[in-house]
Amino acid sequence: MLGMSARALSFGAIAEAYERFRPGYPDELLDLVMTYAGRPVRTALEIGAGTGKATRLFAGHGVMVTATEPDPAMLAELSKAVPTHVTTVRAAFEDLQPGETYGLVYAAAALHWTRPEDRWSRVAALLEPEGVFASFGGPVQLADPAIEESVRAARAPFLESDEVPSPDGTAPDEDMQWPGTELQRSPFFIDVQQAVVRRRLTMNAPDYVGYLSTVSAYLQLPDARRQQAYDAITAVLPGTVEIAADIIVHLARRRAG
Repeated sequence: MLGMSARALSFGAIAEAYERFRPGYPDELLDLVMTYAGRPVRTALEIGAGTGKATRLFAGHGVMVTATEPDPAMLAELSKAVPTHVTTVRAAFEDLQPGETYGLVYAAAALHWTRPEDRWSRVAALLEPEGVFASFGGPVQLADPAIEESVRAARAPFLESDEVPSPDGTAPDEDMQWPGTELQRSPFFIDVQQAVVRRRLTMNAPDYVGYLSTVSAYLQLPDARRQQAYDAITAVLPGTVEIAADIIVHLARRRAG
């Protein structure tokens, strides 16, 4: 199995597919973050910006975003789509040097790729006093349980699970999920909150398989096996599928002083 850093960088090979098939983020998410902040947010640093799905949400509403991303192919896609006032930095989160601070630091479906050592002290060092941290993402799942089961059975010979396990082992039925669990234990943050933005989407079958082609678990398979998995899944899908793509949001505030 690839290590976490190698899995994170494997996305670069499919940057165009990531941009095409991954859903973006709705204004409701931005409203949630800004309401929590309770004051104007003028500057933000994004961890693992990818192709800029979340970058354009915040930058499109006037936030001066510094988008950091270690993969050059991802940054190339991001640069095609985001507003000109976005600053891009090719760097992993762990390579960012302390200095400038921001009103908001956020990660969109990217925080689990960062190393746990000193994660929260690094985030805190990038935030203004009482600045806001936000992490958001969530699985894109088939809404129909019968179709989900058919896909699981079709995938099983190639891949037992395509989910990213909780980084700290928090069970899926716990009220507070990761990274809220870590934020609650961190001495750097207060007012930890968890919220959900409900979302339902409709995709045609090829686009859903295209989405799967951006999921790290499939990217670990050898090329031939990966294609066989896609073919097996395609064979059991109807023409269009309803997707449950709820966004789980974690918010926290940097402790003053």
